[in-house]
Amino acid sequence: MTDFTNVYLITGFLGSGKTTLLNRIVKIFPRDKKLTLLVNEFGEVGIDGALVEGDDIDMMEISKGSIFCVCVKTDFIKGLYELKNKIQPDILLIESTGVANPSDLKKDLSLPIFDNRFQFKEQFCVIDVAHFLEAYDVYASLEKQIASSSVFIINKTDLASAEKIAETKKIIQGFHPDPVFIDTSYADIPLERFFDFQTDQTGGVSDTGNVTDSLTAEQLDEFIDKLFDSPDLELTPPDLLMSAVYKWNGDDLEDIRTMAESLPKGILRAKGFIEDRDQMFLFSYVMGDWSMEKAVLKKQQVEHKNAVVFIGPPPTIENLPKTLAGGQWDNIGTLQPFSSPS
Repeated sequence: MTDFTNVYLITGFLGSGKTTLLNRIVKIFPRDKKLTLLVNEFGEVGIDGALVEGDDIDMMEISKGSIFCVCVKTDFIKGLYELKNKIQPDILLIESTGVANPSDLKKDLSLPIFDNRFQFKEQFCVIDVAHFLEAYDVYASLEKQIASSSVFIINKTDLASAEKIAETKKIIQGFHPDPVFIDTSYADIPLERFFDFQTDQTGGVSDTGNVTDSLTAEQLDEFIDKLFDSPDLELTPPDLLMSAVYKWNGDDLEDIRTMAESLPKGILRAKGFIEDRDQMFLFSYVMGDWSMEKAVLKKQQVEHKNAVVFIGPPPTIENLPKTLAGGQWDNIGTLQPFSSPS
């Protein structure tokens, strides 16, 4: 049994390629180590969990908001506490939601209830260079992610000009004197440069101090309630966004194409699994660009079929019924996941 868990965070704005990078890491992970994935999604319906490739992976999925904001921070703290007490993995990979402010992660991992279990290793920021400049001036979460990251994966370089790539890097350099840049497409980076899981320092002796006794559910709730009272805790989201889930009831994929072409500019991200003639497709939309490709998974792996999650500012989401009025769509949930803790 290992004494501590090394933690890696993958952050980046909506649709930047975080799940693609996560899958690349999973593929090289040694079988004799214990890995846990924590996948955090902003929308009410989780999509990315089904896209993670690999069998018998221990995975935690937290939806309906960012694990670093008040909306689901309670779930995040409780999830970490369960990992510390029961699962005790060698490595924890966290994929944060695309609108996260991850600046409090190190503070969260060092909470006394975790007994120094979690050792922060690296934070990667995946940059969608094709859309970065358009989003940077509007959404504060991008600035928060850049300011707290160490390594910058300049992704989708095949879709951006050299001038756009250079301007993106110049902005990032305004936050860091000597940032690490990796230019790539499809999040294809030299993983061995950052991950050496075989010799990673897991299972060593850690300075845990006085290990706390296990807390009851009531004691854990009390601890979290007190945590929310801390004046320096980041509980507010950097951007006011909403998500909505719509169920498609049609039988012609042309409906999906029509929907994608008619989405207003304010829609930042849309994603969902679409079933057509016993074939599963992944619909993906990022700030005006969209694709629909055959999904490399079995139908039974998809929990939410023909459900598309849309993310954007409140006025845009509230006007979605008008945008989708001509198709066979039913609203099955709208979420603005920011409220004070109860």
